[in-house]
Amino acid sequence: MSRVPEQPAEPTGTRAVHTVRAPRPAGAYSQGVVAGDFLFTAGFGPQDPATGKVPGTVGEQTAQVLRNVRSVLAERGLGLDHVVKVTVHLAALHQDFAAFDAAYGEFFTAPYPVRTTVGSELMDILVEIDVVAYAGR
Repeated sequence: MSRVPEQPAEPTGTRAVHTVRAPRPAGAYSQGVVAGDFLFTAGFGPQDPATGKVPGTVGEQTAQVLRNVRSVLAERGLGLDHVVKVTVHLAALHQDFAAFDAAYGEFFTAPYPVRTTVGSELMDILVEIDVVAYAGR
């Protein structure tokens, strides 16, 4: 696996996190940022970082999004068990919530992180997720 060199700390004390194992940013933002004891990720969609392809169902998309998020966390030696807060955007909240939640449940175990799930207009995807993970010792 190819790792991107760790970025030096910014004047604010934050550090950007980058990995080739998650989709590249589509704009002026980092895949993740460590600030103090926490790692904040960008909102990730379901693009496969190797192919750029997007799976079809909300369950498949949720699984790919969480694999993308997990890849960013792994760059700092963290896993999904370090996640304390999840924000989820669903393009079709009422229609897709049950299938999303079933796929989501395959990635997290109790005690579950807190979560906010909202309906949002998304750009040709069904789900986008960002997380906050505790990175302290």
